[in-house]
Amino acid sequence: MAAPLSRPPETTPDGRYIVVRGRLWRKSNPALSPDARQALVDELMQARRAVRSAMATGDAAALAEARDRVQAAKVALGERGPVWWGDGVPDLNRRMIRNTAYADWYENRESRS
Repeated sequence: MAAPLSRPPETTPDGRYIVVRGRLWRKSNPALSPDARQALVDELMQARRAVRSAMATGDAAALAEARDRVQAAKVALGERGPVWWGDGVPDLNRRMIRNTAYADWYENRESRS
């Protein structure tokens, strides 16, 4: 029997982050075209597979190269590196939501059914 489908993560009201286990993770740049985004996601997945493979074989040089590829793809997607918004709001990527300006929103949001 197949496992039940999980819900997609919640998105902050401004659309900049998803919330996973109480932590903010920066979303991809919404200005990317669907084709460009998909190409970058494909590269990210290939790079993550290369990380797994390099770890399994103990190849330190391949691991470093694969991790560099993951970083480059995440930066190109807008999930790391410079923020993709231009209003001067600081980046809160990887922060616990309870320690951010989103804390009240998160505590007071309606339960998702």
